[in-house]
Amino acid sequence: QVQVVESGGGLVQPGGSLRLSCVVSGGIFSILRMGWYRQAAGKQRELVADIRSGGSTNYVDSVKGRFTISRDNTKNTVYLQMNSLKPEDTAVYYCHIVPQVSLDYWGQGTQVTVSS
Repeated sequence: QVQVVESGGGLVQPGGSLRLSCVVSGGIFSILRMGWYRQAAGKQRELVADIRSGGSTNYVDSVKGRFTISRDNTKNTVYLQMNSLKPEDTAVYYCHIVPQVSLDYWGQGTQVTVSS
């Protein structure tokens, strides 16, 4: 059974940093796309960043220059390094993987709260 497990969320002050991790297990040997979404209270879920198997990346404009997505294919893990965090980054962050076309999985989410 495929499992997608996020970690690394928490409470941080504005300007601080956090690193999210997402580990995929359960028989997945290659993943086309790995991404991070977030959903703030009362808002729709939005794509934050994603990374393809070849290494190309995509970011939402609001995090460009502050967040960095990376992946370790040997560990089936994707990371999101978040720097210069702002209160508006507060949300539940979800890991999303696409092993192949028309197949995807979500993690359970990890809370990120940016507050003084």
